Amino acid sequence: MPLLVAAALTAATLLTAGPPATAVDADLVRNGGFESGLDGWSCSAGSGAVVSAPVHGGSSALRATPAGQDNARCSQTVTVKPDSAYTLGAWVQGAYVYLGASGTGTTDVSTWTQTPGAWKQLTTSFRTGPATTSVTVYTHGWYGQPAHLTDDVTLTGPDPGGPGPTQPPAAPTGLTATATSSSAVALTWTAAPGATSYTVRRDGADPLTATTPSATITGLAPATPYTFTVAAANAAGESPRSAPVTVTTPPGGGDPGTPGLPAHALVGYLHTSFANGSGYLRMADVPDSWDVIDLAFGEPTSATSGDIRFQLCPVSACPGAETPAEFKAAVKAKRAAGKKVLLSIGGQNGQVQLTTTAARDAFVSSVSRIIDEYGLDGVDVDFEGHSLSLATGDTDFRAPTTPAIVNLIAALKTLKARYGSGFVLTMAPETFFVQLGYQYYGSGPWGGQDPRAGAYLPVIHALRDDLTLLHVQDYNSGPIMGLDGQYHSMGGADFHTAMTDMLLTGFPVAGNTSRVFPPLRPDQIAIGLPATPNAGNGHTPPAEVTKTLDCLTKHTACGPYQPHGTWPALRGLMTWSINWDHFGGWEFSRNFDAYYGG
Repeated sequence: MPLLVAAALTAATLLTAGPPATAVDADLVRNGGFESGLDGWSCSAGSGAVVSAPVHGGSSALRATPAGQDNARCSQTVTVKPDSAYTLGAWVQGAYVYLGASGTGTTDVSTWTQTPGAWKQLTTSFRTGPATTSVTVYTHGWYGQPAHLTDDVTLTGPDPGGPGPTQPPAAPTGLTATATSSSAVALTWTAAPGATSYTVRRDGADPLTATTPSATITGLAPATPYTFTVAAANAAGESPRSAPVTVTTPPGGGDPGTPGLPAHALVGYLHTSFANGSGYLRMADVPDSWDVIDLAFGEPTSATSGDIRFQLCPVSACPGAETPAEFKAAVKAKRAAGKKVLLSIGGQNGQVQLTTTAARDAFVSSVSRIIDEYGLDGVDVDFEGHSLSLATGDTDFRAPTTPAIVNLIAALKTLKARYGSGFVLTMAPETFFVQLGYQYYGSGPWGGQDPRAGAYLPVIHALRDDLTLLHVQDYNSGPIMGLDGQYHSMGGADFHTAMTDMLLTGFPVAGNTSRVFPPLRPDQIAIGLPATPNAGNGHTPPAEVTKTLDCLTKHTACGPYQPHGTWPALRGLMTWSINWDHFGGWEFSRNFDAYYGG
């Protein structure tokens, strides 16, 4: 599952004027003109250097050069005053140059220009949260773009210090509750201005504290009504409680979408239709460590036909490959042993765009034929590239209007209904299509962004009650902003912790606190990693994988990123691929078995 080359977010230049400076305002950026070199600044991967020409003011400017998966981000942490207005500005030169602030305690901001040429001024403004005492200001370019220039960076606003908030926030509004299983309820609400935390209450239970406008309540009884309220708080005190909302959990009988999986599962892709440098592996020779085996890949006859075909790798390309009869017998044996065998649809080359109802129906019928012929347990949706893209104006993940997305949701629901409760549905999106939705969603409110940003979110959300596993590919990814407002880069425990925490905590889509993507259950989440350095960019050593699991399931061995909960029920790990793990001496699967006692 190879690299998604992230297209630049191409919008018109956003030049937003902030509030006028007052007599007590100060410029808080240190060395904003780069006259003292990079003093006060930190640039990713050594991407920044100070040059003497061209400059906007003074005698120096910053020149930063993106390379590979690095977008040449240069940043500085600045001390600020809580609950105060600030204006961030800079002069830039180049294409796709960004200026922003994170860790504001309210809504993080950014602005950018796409047009190279003369120096252009970027400005944006924000208000710090009631408990915010520092923010990170940054500038960066975009992947695959040439070097850009930045000069005369300023952050204008009150000097740090002074009193905090003088009154509690208002009561939260928009509280909604959804029963995600017979024992769990997901809550979301609209963020209250000035709030630093929230208290969730239900009768007869201890209050729960949340730092984001969402929470998942577990340990509930089946077929039971529960009433919830939420209050907002800051240093000045707690708000009145919200209007109550009541929800009834469904009857018992197991969580939806998790048919027959062990408590902790290992998922892997088997190269069944093609050959590469990892070598061919027969289905019968896949070790028992693997609980879910994804057959890579089913591909369409054309991008928009919806007609999916699956063929075994010919012996001429894959020496030692089974006959169809031998392969089907091996699948039957794996299933008899309790393993799940799925058809993975898409991959790097299998672009699938169900733009018409005819394509939707062809998808259902062709996938059904493959499931029936090979005796499979379900499907894995591995749509990459341009398979999913949001139409202009499709801005709410809760009510998508893009035909390719609406038709995909309908097709998968039809398959689920056809095969019943035992149908296994998994998804393997890239971070660009999921976690990037925290910052960007589709083409954006003004158009011009990459319309694929966050495009998996409406599919995941619509099918969350049917979804067995979501294993986002935490590799072949550029830096992604986590819930801490910081960018995280692949290859270490912190990246996986931050990306997984977003799925288990929920997040406001494109920063819109009235459109929060609710958390998924931990038993629906597996972390996707490459098995070896050969398998994909962002390989994570076994020790770092273990740290990730310890942090998320035990809240030990955490790095700088601190997750918003502890989830011992996290389902497990996914890897690309079983073949590459075989090539690497089974290092990945042996580490999983050692961790979970397999």
